[in-house]
Amino acid sequence: MDAVRTAPAVAGARRDGGTFDVIVVGAGGAGLAAAIEAQSLGRSTLLLEKAEKIGGTTGRSVGSVAATNTSHQIRKGIKDSPEEHLRDLGAFNAKLNLPGNPVFARMLVENVPDTFRWLEESGLEFFGPMTELPHRKQRMHNVIPDSRAYPFHLGRRARKLGVDIRTAAPVEELILEDGRVVGVVATIAGRATAFRARGGVVLSCGDYSADGKSRARHISPTMANVTPVNPYNTGDGHRMVEALGGRIINGHLHLSGLRFPPPPPKWYSRIPPYRPVARFMRWALENLPGVVTNRLITGFLTTVLVPSYKMFHEGAILVNARGERFTDETRDSAAEMGAQPDQKAYILLDGPLARKFSGYPYYVSTASGFSYASMEDYRQNRKDIFHEAPTLAGLAGQIGVPAAALEQTLATLNAERARDPKPGRPELKEGPYVALGPVRYYINFTDGGLAVNERLEVLGAGDRPVPGLYAAGLTGMGGVLLEGHGHHLGWVFTSGRIAARHAAYRVTTADLPEAGPAL
Repeated sequence: MDAVRTAPAVAGARRDGGTFDVIVVGAGGAGLAAAIEAQSLGRSTLLLEKAEKIGGTTGRSVGSVAATNTSHQIRKGIKDSPEEHLRDLGAFNAKLNLPGNPVFARMLVENVPDTFRWLEESGLEFFGPMTELPHRKQRMHNVIPDSRAYPFHLGRRARKLGVDIRTAAPVEELILEDGRVVGVVATIAGRATAFRARGGVVLSCGDYSADGKSRARHISPTMANVTPVNPYNTGDGHRMVEALGGRIINGHLHLSGLRFPPPPPKWYSRIPPYRPVARFMRWALENLPGVVTNRLITGFLTTVLVPSYKMFHEGAILVNARGERFTDETRDSAAEMGAQPDQKAYILLDGPLARKFSGYPYYVSTASGFSYASMEDYRQNRKDIFHEAPTLAGLAGQIGVPAAALEQTLATLNAERARDPKPGRPELKEGPYVALGPVRYYINFTDGGLAVNERLEVLGAGDRPVPGLYAAGLTGMGGVLLEGHGHHLGWVFTSGRIAARHAAYRVTTADLPEAGPAL
């Protein structure tokens, strides 16, 4: 099916789904923010979601938002500003050695404080702010109890305002009239259904992390078979815009790597993230010992957690189900992981190295709520993936790998490190030995977003704006670089709101002013 059709071409080929002021495609964080913003401005809004439930990648994320001038910073006596945030964001992005988009970077840092307050008004609770270098001030705010809270509270707000939300409704095409996008064609209950938009269509349908061909094309052929965190992110918005002559910026950028599985669900983890529950958890985090609260927080986690690569740079190794080391752990291991039995591995540390990872900056992973999880957090709260024994043979028995092979792997490793000692790469020869896992290789998301202008209008052939079409979130990155925790979600919610305001403005005004409406 073509990604773009003119109105006469689809006439008679689909049923009429009605007309709305604004249509939003994709009900992740950006789409929910866009739909709420448009509806709040008095515009009738349709939100179409490909999956059977809302939330998108946002609902599967760690859940942090980096922002300045928050009530959390003020309570801690932290004096901060968007200008300082912008400088620190530049320090994060410097390692990428890419030009970035300074206009969008400033748009983010100047608007995310208001977006953060908007999230709180929507019912979200946060803990923090927490430290993350090279931020010179604490800016990382972690959602409580976990990222499911975003679709829960934003979905409730959208429905209360009157947003028409349709799930299991993939959008297949854009409808054009005289070069302007005037609607979309979605599959509803197995039938092609056309919806028209008076103001505009906002594409917030994620990235292409779940499309093997796009991963191979934009990133690397070795990424073609990597498992995505969000299987619905198949690049639908990118495909439709490329059919209009649009382009993707920074297509190779992505977040991928080894991931721990989520913990087994506890009975209390099934409690919806009501605000009183989140407020109690926030109080507990601020007032009770970590040994008490971390167990509770861990029980609520539903996302795949990212092991810190600092463990590998300090000497930890990966072993497969045969007890063999199979890669240089300090480099990307996508191709090697795909070739291992069951595509799984274990992170192996000895006693001194395991004790080193006791908290920031030596942490095992980030996690919602308590930000940086230590080895002790995993020992106490993740017994499903934490394995410890005084001997290698004992550890091998726990994780089900051949003891002789594991012992030979460590003997070979230690001999190599003894011959060629390097800082941060010690021999692993003192018990108790620890194995974390199994871990698998996943791709979280791609940063290859569509080219858009300052109004978040999609740019088509010749980088000319496509009238009536906007993009936000991971779909509408526009070349902005967002290294560091909390910047992607900040952009997701902020860009969704801004795109919706421009789309809503076009409902009653034919010519958009150069500056456009601000948040």
